[in-house]
Amino acid sequence: MDDHLVMSVSATTRKMRPGEIEGQDYFFIDDQTFSTMVKNGDFLEHATVFGRSYGTPRAKVEQSLDAGKDVLFDIDWQGTAQIAKSAPGKLVSVFILPPSMQELERRLRSRAQDSEETILLRMAKAEEEISHWQEYDYVIVNHSVESCARDVYAVLTSERLKRSRNYGLADFITTMLAK
Repeated sequence: MDDHLVMSVSATTRKMRPGEIEGQDYFFIDDQTFSTMVKNGDFLEHATVFGRSYGTPRAKVEQSLDAGKDVLFDIDWQGTAQIAKSAPGKLVSVFILPPSMQELERRLRSRAQDSEETILLRMAKAEEEISHWQEYDYVIVNHSVESCARDVYAVLTSERLKRSRNYGLADFITTMLAK
């Protein structure tokens, strides 16, 4: 793994699924706590998706960024739009598509964590979600976890090498040429 990359952990009002770990997969909180956090501005972004609230706690992300780390988010298009608006020019967005609608449904069913009702709701909303692909900087088709991860890392590497993001480069060049 990359020592300069951390995964953001979202808060949610949904119930914990089997195998999930508090603080690693999500912070599981109640509706009242979520509402209070929204009112206090404790989220970088938040949205209601499939009847449950999700949000990215601000403090941990800012702490990671201040430490010089890149933060990887797993958020929907609503959250991406909120962060893009609040941090113009700083966000690099990647939309990950399933290889087909049939494969999306197969993957939802194979993880065996959602009710039939939830799966049908997710499939019904999938077209709307996918319609936002043009709002992203990069689009990757997730044929396999391995190839998708490789493509996301390629985007990260490319973005880190951009002159505008390569902090300290000017000082490095000045020092290099002074010798």
